[in-house]
Amino acid sequence: MRILVLHSRYRSAAPSGENNVVDAERALLSEAGHEVASWERRSDDIAGWPIRQRVALPARSVYHSAVRRELAARLAATRPDVVHVHNTFPLLSPSVLDACRDAAVPVVATLHNYKLLCASGDFFRAGSPCHDCADGAVLPGLLHGCYRGSRLATAPIAAGLVLNRSAWRQRISAYVFISAAQRALMAGLQLPAERVFVKHNASLSRPAPEADRLHRVAYLGRLDAAKGIPFLTAAWDRYRVEHPRSPLRLAIAGDGPLAAEVRRWAAGHDRVDVLGHLTKEAAADLVAGSLAVVVPSSWEETFGLVAVEAMAAGVAPVVPDRGSFPELVTDGVDGLHFRAGDVRSLAGRLAAIDARPDRCQELGVRARQTHRDRFLPARNLAELLAIYQFAIDHPVDAAPTRATLPA
Repeated sequence: MRILVLHSRYRSAAPSGENNVVDAERALLSEAGHEVASWERRSDDIAGWPIRQRVALPARSVYHSAVRRELAARLAATRPDVVHVHNTFPLLSPSVLDACRDAAVPVVATLHNYKLLCASGDFFRAGSPCHDCADGAVLPGLLHGCYRGSRLATAPIAAGLVLNRSAWRQRISAYVFISAAQRALMAGLQLPAERVFVKHNASLSRPAPEADRLHRVAYLGRLDAAKGIPFLTAAWDRYRVEHPRSPLRLAIAGDGPLAAEVRRWAAGHDRVDVLGHLTKEAAADLVAGSLAVVVPSSWEETFGLVAVEAMAAGVAPVVPDRGSFPELVTDGVDGLHFRAGDVRSLAGRLAAIDARPDRCQELGVRARQTHRDRFLPARNLAELLAIYQFAIDHPVDAAPTRATLPA
């Protein structure tokens, strides 16, 4: 099969789960013998643009005619069987959908976030989940300045949501949501149900060998409010007040806008290690050597890749009981849930890990089995190829017959 992957890559300075998933799926397809090509733009390049080009970017993120022409030429030259669209913002724009329609090439679109309804893409505002725009409205996001905290910056995003909504509904042969929870929260898009699939993200993590566990829990991810860093530090503070003599350590790996604040907080805690951004190898070692990985997300994650990668290493994930996490992790079986937004609940889970590390390691053993049963790359590849075949067999100008993914 010939596949062309379209993706506007996020900045490399801010580690991106979406970038990682795109790369992982492309690797899976190539290893399986498929002809995979990429057509990408990189946000890293924006800093080197002349000011005139940067000023024009907001308008071009709504619709970019030059991108449409360039893609049309690429499609005419290579004739892929299917185009897989990931992120189009800000450097590609939905103009790519028109180029694919004109070339009669079916499109599969993976929706990694909430961007087709929410200006900020995360249904998160003022420190908590927000669904004001979940029904398709754009005015609340504009009034609150949800993109970068600015009404001016949000205006072209809101315009794009309105102007391109029909294209997103009519130009796609198959839609991929990365969790059932995400699909439910985005029902306001009113997509054709017979073309909608749920496929969890690809992860190239393989089951890790046994490692000596330190009496430690780890956090790996972006240091910002949506990922739950303020919530985690509050829960740790409560835990330490209630268990001042506990030997349990907390390791925090990652970077982001709250990095300086996290370092200041950690300076007053002798059992907290702030490690900064780690290589993939160092991050894997941190996970494998910990009792548990804590995922304190304050937003409704569309998919918890960190939790799944912890499971691959045989390490118990500790996750909130909302968003995608309940469909990935079963409380008390292959990980632990805490009540979302409840500091006392997370502190209690930390206390349980401290008191019964053997129990936590038992959860990790079952987490590894869950990964083998549900998240190995071969299964993900089979699901992805089934979706591609559906899109090829049922282009948007033909009435589809509902297909199911392989078990």
